[in-house]
Amino acid sequence: MPHGAHGKPPTRGDRWASFRESPFLPATVLLLIIAAAAGLFAGSYTYAMANPTPHHVPTAVVGSYDRAKGKAFLAGMEKALDASLKIHTYGSRAAAVEAVDEQKVFAILETREDGRAVTLDVSGASGASVAELLEEAGPAVGKETGVAVTVRDIKPLQKGDPRGLAIFYISLAAVVIGFVGAIQLSVHAKALTPLERIGFTAAYSLLGGFVIAAVVDWLLGALDLPFVESWLILALTMFTSGMVFTMFNTLFGRWAMIPTWGLMVLLGNPSSGGAVSWPLLPSVLGLIGRWLPPGGSVNAQHTAVYFAGHQHAFPFLVLAAWTLLSCAVFWFWRHRHPGGRTAEPAHAAH
Repeated sequence: MPHGAHGKPPTRGDRWASFRESPFLPATVLLLIIAAAAGLFAGSYTYAMANPTPHHVPTAVVGSYDRAKGKAFLAGMEKALDASLKIHTYGSRAAAVEAVDEQKVFAILETREDGRAVTLDVSGASGASVAELLEEAGPAVGKETGVAVTVRDIKPLQKGDPRGLAIFYISLAAVVIGFVGAIQLSVHAKALTPLERIGFTAAYSLLGGFVIAAVVDWLLGALDLPFVESWLILALTMFTSGMVFTMFNTLFGRWAMIPTWGLMVLLGNPSSGGAVSWPLLPSVLGLIGRWLPPGGSVNAQHTAVYFAGHQHAFPFLVLAAWTLLSCAVFWFWRHRHPGGRTAEPAHAAH
């Protein structure tokens, strides 16, 4: 028969205290977080990629576009695309092609014969989705406005990458494996000191970036990479991603995966411009994405592969800024990081 205090039925407070100290509380929290993350993951990618719509398409214009036929054709293109063409006027075709190489414009409209004929030069390498829309709209608008339209792709994608997605995939691999590697270090090599942790993150980033580039280029032949440059971009991406997780692990402990996943995967990858060109992304994502590590990685890699000799400093500055921020936070608050070890005193002499 129950007797004394052991015989009392547990109160609601007793049950809550027992539940809070059990493994069921963190398991329940994780259940809810994973369910929410699944919905956010599907929603963020669907919002960014399911229905790409042009907003502003930077376009170079050469020739007599200000004539009646030229104006009618431009107006027809804007109506067909349901977007505005952001016009940049150039005095020669060579200058316009240079603007394409610098990734300032996505297409060239060269009007001839007082606007009665137009050559529409698209750049598949600048953005396959944008090029496809322009290729479809150009001839149709030409028929409506009585303008003869010739469409050419002056910067086609490589044969092994007909949809222009390979760069997005290798950048995605570098981002995800970068922070997964840092997670594994925090679990299986918890006793690493701060300098050792940074060193091993750099080591697996260099090796991982090399393997990604070797598989895609040498083994599969999907992309003809400028190998050393692409390798180092991938390595920098992995290191940045790994240190971002390490920073959040320092600030939030065991819940570091939540802000890492949100920043790098839910927000960073859909807005990177890798799967959908930035003129087709929702305006806010197109603006934010360039300032996040996945966007910096995609932009740097894209230029290295398709626009050799026209590399920009901005994507590297983005990656470097996130790396420095993450390393600084980790280093200055390293005492809060759940890993590390203390030096053991030497044994006293007999």
